[in-house]
Amino acid sequence: MDPRTRIKFNEFQEACKRTANTNLTHSQAAMNWALGIAGEAGEYCELIKKSEFHGKKLDKDHAKKELGDILYYVAMAATNLGIDLASVAQANVDKLTARYPEGFKRGGGIRQVNNDHEDDGC
Repeated sequence: MDPRTRIKFNEFQEACKRTANTNLTHSQAAMNWALGIAGEAGEYCELIKKSEFHGKKLDKDHAKKELGDILYYVAMAATNLGIDLASVAQANVDKLTARYPEGFKRGGGIRQVNNDHEDDGC
């Protein structure tokens, strides 16, 4: 795919709104998007599990669709919070750059005080 024709995060987020249920309260929407992320992540994990432990070939097209579904729910969760998806992506890059200024090193991330809830992967 030509990089000049690829969709940008905020364009994707806007396109996702077309299929969102607008009859939910803010709280219901938050729950819907959170459960959607969990459900779709579970479907992606199932593909990986079957590839790793059941001897099935990983279907990358199917995996791509599941990752797209996860991204849809993440975009809508961000929308529900009034956050644009590009800023979510940039905040994550900034966090990882600060944590791993020279790239990932096992056990070598720079940690802030009281962030034990975060793992070494992101």
